[in-house]
Amino acid sequence: MKAVLCKEFGPASSLVFEETTDPVAGDNQVVIDIHAAGVNFPDTLIIQGKYQIKPPFPFSPGGEAAGVVARVGSNVKHVKPGDRVMALTGYGSFAEKVVADAAKVLPMPDDMDFTTASGFSMTYGTSMHALTQRGELKPGETLLVLGASGGVGLAAVEIGKAMGARVIAAASSAEKLEVARNAGADELINYSEVSLKDAVKELTGGKGADVIYDPVGGDLFDEAVRAINWKGRLLVVGFASGRIPDFPVNLALLKGSSIVGVFWGSFAAREPQANLDNFRQLFAWHSEGKLKPLVSERFALGEYEQALELLSSRKAVGKVVMQIR
Repeated sequence: MKAVLCKEFGPASSLVFEETTDPVAGDNQVVIDIHAAGVNFPDTLIIQGKYQIKPPFPFSPGGEAAGVVARVGSNVKHVKPGDRVMALTGYGSFAEKVVADAAKVLPMPDDMDFTTASGFSMTYGTSMHALTQRGELKPGETLLVLGASGGVGLAAVEIGKAMGARVIAAASSAEKLEVARNAGADELINYSEVSLKDAVKELTGGKGADVIYDPVGGDLFDEAVRAINWKGRLLVVGFASGRIPDFPVNLALLKGSSIVGVFWGSFAAREPQANLDNFRQLFAWHSEGKLKPLVSERFALGEYEQALELLSSRKAVGKVVMQIR
């Protein structure tokens, strides 16, 4: 099979595209013929050795995929060869085939295509876990989403609306904010033009946001912690800005607020039933038309460098997908 391979840590330009051996399914694994693979910010980190997971060389990036089951291990019962599935692979999906742990493979809904499914698991799984288990978002509360036009940000906007929240979307340009508006955001903040803290305070009558979804970190985190309501929850999702911020703990004391870590991959492994329940709800909302995943860019497998550059430069809007079959 053909695959994008990382043989040493470095930028996307150091990856190679070549023939490699087909994967083999262990007893609790599934081999998938990939039709499409989602491209995510962690893919830009894992190839540089900057992610929590450091696979042995050579490995292929690509943390999620959708396709057709080719083979299953002896202990796998919930899917069979020929089934349409979506999978959280961690890495390995920038290839024509991938092997995945059976527990991380889900049958695709009948009304979902491969392109949509390939970019659904990580963004919607992360945002659903963040807002449900970690943020405990309630109907009528105000949710502030930073980086609201990106993959996880847009998913958070849609899920927040489905959960009954008032959603404030924050992004760095009018074009990106228009994407968030189309996803259902109630209010918009362009933080390249105004103070995030002041704008949030103005929109909330001085109270601040009840839940803040932050996949950006850096300077925006510094402002966001000062725009949180009493008993607010700030969800630490990632650091796309490149800087991991420090937190002045006196602010948590003054607001009775919480800084809450979000690590969906670990949650899915530790609490598989709760994760499955999350996806059942997500699939239901998708069928009802409440979730409309935006795939803004499609690349062929050999165009991996352009795809990864789009993520690392923070220019991506919605979801970026590798179209493999």
